Amino acid sequence: MEPKVITHRNETFESAWKAIVLTGSLAGTLDAIAAIVVYQAKPVSLFQFIASGAFGAGKAFSGGLTMAFWGILFHYIIAFSWTIIFFFMYPVFLIMRKNKYITGLLYGIVVWIMMNLVVLPLTQISQGPFNIRSALIGASILMVAVGLPISLLTNRYYARKGTLRIGE
Repeated sequence: MEPKVITHRNETFESAWKAIVLTGSLAGTLDAIAAIVVYQAKPVSLFQFIASGAFGAGKAFSGGLTMAFWGILFHYIIAFSWTIIFFFMYPVFLIMRKNKYITGLLYGIVVWIMMNLVVLPLTQISQGPFNIRSALIGASILMVAVGLPISLLTNRYYARKGTLRIGE
């Protein structure tokens, strides 16, 4: 039986996939922990709330752990989506490489804007009136727990691949 030959292309794809999984997992986990701590939410309730976007509040909050698991699934799909978008935009838009910290913080703001103006209005989650304090808290969480880790780990991936210099 011959050993499996891994071509450079497959190796690069596998390496990129691992970087995306690690980054999306970290961002999703940090975001969930931050929400639990800042909003003093019980984890099950937090994830049921996320599930309520698809299933409605009545079904989600009476659905027990099943709905919490749906919420976890949706939460990480969203985290991976933002990771994948950033991961593929990063080498294309050179300005994103100027300062990985500022880029990450700004990406967190972009994520907050898109989630609140595009994604959430498409769900069954009712939105109350705009509250500047809540907006600043939510945006801050996404800046630090999502944007920053995505930017730093994406920069690290591309720097290790030799397509960027360390520190860019």
